[in-house]
Amino acid sequence: MKSETKNIEIETLKTIKCLKIKFIFYFICAFLFLLMFWLYSSCFCIVYKNSQIHLLKNALISFGLSLLYPLFNKLLPGIFRIPSIKSPKNKNECLYKIGKLLQLL
Repeated sequence: MKSETKNIEIETLKTIKCLKIKFIFYFICAFLFLLMFWLYSSCFCIVYKNSQIHLLKNALISFGLSLLYPLFNKLLPGIFRIPSIKSPKNKNECLYKIGKLLQLL
């Protein structure tokens, strides 16, 4: 018994160490890419001075849409599925199928 728990603890510590290394590597890579994109955008705005406002406006619109799209993408199937599951004796099977279809989109 003790050897099994000791093996589990060792495997857990190895897994945690591996995950820490992967997280550190991910955040370093993400930070480097962010710096490169920032440098690219800065150079673009320096060369094309009249396009700064348009670039900022388009970036904000894109960011807003990227936040709203998953909200509706995940919310709509739930709106159809929850009432169909809560209904007695599966009377709303059509709503459930619509929810499954929306999930695929």
